[in-house]
Amino acid sequence: MPEPTRALLVEDDLNIVDLIRSNLAVRGFDTVVSHDGTDALVLLETESPDIILLDLMLPDADGFDLCRKIRERSNAAVIVVSARGGERDKVTALNMGADDYMTKPFSVEELLARITATLRRTRPPARSGAEDGQGTRISIGELEIDLASQRVSRAGETIHLTPTEFSLLRELATNRGKLLSHAHLLRRVWGPAYQTETEYVRVYVGRLRAKLETPDGPPLIITAPRAGYRFAPE
Repeated sequence: MPEPTRALLVEDDLNIVDLIRSNLAVRGFDTVVSHDGTDALVLLETESPDIILLDLMLPDADGFDLCRKIRERSNAAVIVVSARGGERDKVTALNMGADDYMTKPFSVEELLARITATLRRTRPPARSGAEDGQGTRISIGELEIDLASQRVSRAGETIHLTPTEFSLLRELATNRGKLLSHAHLLRRVWGPAYQTETEYVRVYVGRLRAKLETPDGPPLIITAPRAGYRFAPE
C-alpha cells in the first residue's frame, strides 16, 4: 500500500489549521503542522513532506525568506496561502520558488483543487520519449535536457530545476521553434484553472532564463510580446 501524501502546514492561525487539517485528513493526507518558521525548517528535514502550505505572516520569520529557504532545501510542492493579496506579493513568492499562491479567505474546495493540480504537476508520471513525440534527450549547444530522467546539464554540470520549472522547460523544448501562447503554457503546465494567471508564466520563464542562459550566449527562450514564448529553433 502506498504511503499517504504528507502535507506540512505552516500556519499560526489555529482556526485555519483545524479547517485545513480536517479536510486533508478525510482525503487521506498525513498532515504535520508548524506554527513558526524555525520549526518548519526542522519538520521539512524530518518529515519529508510532499507539499507545503505556507502562510507568509508568521510571528518569527519573513515568509518570503522562509519560502526561499524551503525551496533551497527541498523539491516539495509549495503553495503560499496568505492574506496578502497584492500582485507584488504573488510575484515575489513565485520568484522565491512557490508553485502556487492563494489569497485568504479561500474556499476549501478551491484549496483542495489547487493541491491536487500542484501535486500532479510536481510529481508527474513518467513519460517516454515516444509519448513526447521527441527523443528522450534534447541538446542545444552544451545544454542537454534529458526528458526521461528530468535532468538538465550544461557541459556535464547539472543544473537544478524545480519540478514546475522542468515541466515548463519540457513544454517549450518539445515544441522547439513554435510560438506557445501564455494560455497554452498555463493550461499544459499548471492546468485549465490557471489560464488567466499570466504572471506565473512570466516569473517562471525568468527563472529558467536565469538558470539556463549565459551572459555571452544566445537567448534560449524568445519572447513574442503579448503573444507568448518560443524555444530557440535549431
